[in-house]
Amino acid sequence: MIDKYHKHHMNHDYSEENTDIPPRLHKLTSLPSPILTWIDQHLHGFITVWDEYDTIIHVSSTIEKILGYTAADVVGTKWFEKISGGDTAYIKETLDANPNTSQTFYVTIQDADGNNVHTDTIAAKIVCENKKCYYAASIQDITDQKEAEEMMIRSEKMSVAGQLAAGIAHEIRNPLTSLKGFLQLLQAGVKHKDEYYQIMVDEIEKMEAITSELLFISKPLTDHKEWESLPELIDDVITLLRSQARLKNITILREGENSLYVNCDRSQIKQVFINLLKNAIEAMDKPGYIKINYRLTQQTILIDIVDEGEGVPKEIIHKLGEPFFTTKQSGTGLGIMITKQILDRHQGDLEIMHNADNGSTFRITLPWSEVS
Repeated sequence: MIDKYHKHHMNHDYSEENTDIPPRLHKLTSLPSPILTWIDQHLHGFITVWDEYDTIIHVSSTIEKILGYTAADVVGTKWFEKISGGDTAYIKETLDANPNTSQTFYVTIQDADGNNVHTDTIAAKIVCENKKCYYAASIQDITDQKEAEEMMIRSEKMSVAGQLAAGIAHEIRNPLTSLKGFLQLLQAGVKHKDEYYQIMVDEIEKMEAITSELLFISKPLTDHKEWESLPELIDDVITLLRSQARLKNITILREGENSLYVNCDRSQIKQVFINLLKNAIEAMDKPGYIKINYRLTQQTILIDIVDEGEGVPKEIIHKLGEPFFTTKQSGTGLGIMITKQILDRHQGDLEIMHNADNGSTFRITLPWSEVS
C-alpha cells in the first residue's frame, strides 16, 4: 500500500501546514522505538538477516512463537543450522546467482522441540552501496497448509488407485492364468521344465512390478530430493498405467535421452506423471497413442505428454488447476492443482497446450544441472 500511495502522490508537495493533506510518509528507521518494537512483536512470520559469513545478525522476536527459540538463541549461529534436508546449498547458490532479487523457497526448519516446521520463505541477497552484502529472509509458517495439502494428495492418490483397480486386476489375471496352466503341465510331467520355470518367473515379475507401483501410490509423499533417472521414473509409471491404457487400446510411447537425470523427490514427481498420464488416457475415447517426449534445453528439462483426445478447449485451459474445477463427470479437480503444487516445490512449471491437429500437450518444465 505504501508503494502505491507514494507513487500516486509523488508529484505533490505535502507541507506540515496543510492539514487537509496526509502527512509525509516516514522511513521505518525514523519511527519511534515503541512502534518498531510493536511491529517486531506482531509480525505474522519472522524476519532474519545474516551476513556474508552465514552468521545470523538479526531475527525478529516472533521467531519464538513459531519455532520456540528466542532471538538470543539464534543470533550468532549459522542460518542453515536448523534447516532440514539438503536444500541449503541450492538456496545459497540461487541467492548468490541473483543478487537483489527475491526468491521463494519451501524450507523445513527444526523447532526447539525437534519438530519439523514447514515454511514459505522469501529471501534475497542484498548488495549495499558500500558493496557489502547481506542476506535477508521473511519466513511464514505454512505447516497447517502443507498438512491440508497432503490430506488432499492422499485422498487423490487413493482415488487414482481405485480407478486403476479394474485395469490392474485384468493385467494380473493374465499372468495368473499362464502360471496356472504351466503348473498343470508340470504336474502332468511335461518335459522342458527349465523353459517353463523361466516363463513362470517372468510372469511373476510382471505382477510384482504392477503391484509394487500400486502400493507406491498409497504411500505418503516424502520430501527428500535425490538424483533420479528420468526414463526409469517414467517407465515405472507406464508399468502402472499400461493396463488402463490397454483396456482402451491405447499405446504409450516414451522417447528421449536414456542418461537424463533430475534432482527431485521420487515419490512426488511420480505422482505428477501418474496424474497427467491418467488424464491423457481418460481424454481419449478412441484407440491411439500417448507420446511422452523429453529433452534437455540449456538448463531446463522439457517433458511433453501428448494425447490424441478431443483436446482441452482453449477457453478453459486457464481454469485447469483451480480446486474442484473439472471437465470429468467423476473428477475431483484436484489432480492438476496437486501437480502444479508439486512442480512449484521443484522450481518447475506446467503448461497446457491445445494441439494443432487433435489432443492436448501437457508440458512439464524442470530445472537441470550436472549430477553432483
